[in-house]
Amino acid sequence: MSNPESNPQPTTSCPPPGSAAHAGHAPLCRSCAVFALLDLISALCAIVESTPPLPHNSRYGNPAFRLWHEKLSDSANQLIAPITATAGSPDLAGAEVELAPYLLDSFGNATRIDYGTGHETNFAAFLYCLARLGLISEADYPAVVLRVFAAYLDLMRTLQDTYLLEPAGSHGVWGLDDYHFLPFIFGAAQLIDHKYMKPKSIHNPDILENFSKEYMYLACVAYVKKVKKGPFAEHSPMLDDISGVPHWKKVNSGLLKMYKAEVLEKVPIMQHFLFGSLIKWED
Repeated sequence: MSNPESNPQPTTSCPPPGSAAHAGHAPLCRSCAVFALLDLISALCAIVESTPPLPHNSRYGNPAFRLWHEKLSDSANQLIAPITATAGSPDLAGAEVELAPYLLDSFGNATRIDYGTGHETNFAAFLYCLARLGLISEADYPAVVLRVFAAYLDLMRTLQDTYLLEPAGSHGVWGLDDYHFLPFIFGAAQLIDHKYMKPKSIHNPDILENFSKEYMYLACVAYVKKVKKGPFAEHSPMLDDISGVPHWKKVNSGLLKMYKAEVLEKVPIMQHFLFGSLIKWED
């Protein structure tokens, strides 16, 4: 278990955990489980550092990702154990058996060397299972999104850049992002009722530069503008259209509906999703 006063930052090329977005100026509750989750992300960052990309000529799919994923698979139970140990209860012994598959599917497919919203959904499912087990409470939810999920997003950006993961099921210019969906939902929720920041604010370079480290939605847009070339309305027409919505609450509700329709109800994505005692299949 980490000491909240001396939680070490990862000594790798990955950004510090949760650097993609912060909770504005509001303090966040950080439980032992939250610190254990951040330690897990840090450990996975360290594996990236020890697994450099291999020489190859393809646009996507550096084969070194398979080695990174193999190291993840080999250490999955050991990575999860400190999280379940924060409960201090023997009742959770063996919980790794059901938690590990969600974690393993959170970072992409080792065979295809790709990543998409289905993998992102598995990480959300992993966090949901921890909540079902009582390891994270409602008081932890802001930190789980703005620290843990932000750290996960930072790690995924590193994996995508290092191993050239191919976008899985990308909608091209008609998607929010080549890889991610959930951070836009979380980011829009974070900005609901913000006094000054509006959806159209994404077009203001000064706002993106000064506030993308505090607000997840702005961080996502800033990243898209960094990696894609040309006019924003051409390479990201969906995000451009959303910027015309007057309020963040409407953006958030619209994105939730879109996520349900485009991810959770899509057979090619959800056919691989696993069900068990924590997430049950209901007819």
